Amino acid sequence: MELQFDARPPDITGLDVVVTSVASDAHTWNLVYLQLLLEELGHRVTNLGSCVPDQLMIDECRGRRPDLIVVSTVNGHGFVDGKRVVRLLRGCPELRTTPLVIGGKLGITGREHGGGVGELIEAGFDAVFEESAGIVGFRDFVQSLPSGVTR
Repeated sequence: MELQFDARPPDITGLDVVVTSVASDAHTWNLVYLQLLLEELGHRVTNLGSCVPDQLMIDECRGRRPDLIVVSTVNGHGFVDGKRVVRLLRGCPELRTTPLVIGGKLGITGREHGGGVGELIEAGFDAVFEESAGIVGFRDFVQSLPSGVTR
């Protein structure tokens, strides 16, 4: 009996997602959690890890052309760092319309809840999810994106 294999890749559904942190954030558990959550939802994830230099983030996203970019931060500098990286990412013509979100601990004073969301949206994020309370909203956002893309 001869075995035959189809050399064509199977149709793949779901989103191609890049999960990343900002250059100042060395936390990894949040990135692993998001990766597992997104994979459980049927998406393919490239996790860039922690302390990602801005240029590396830009280069990876430009090269991969993901369906979604997720920036996660835990160190409390997400508001400042997020405003910087969103401008850089949106400055790339091929990433201008890519859904781009940020979430986690966005500030260090405890007064940030909701205060900087409008500024981050205005700067170019499609959605902002603050700390652990944002995970339900994040999941709903991801599930609202068109999937079933065949690559």
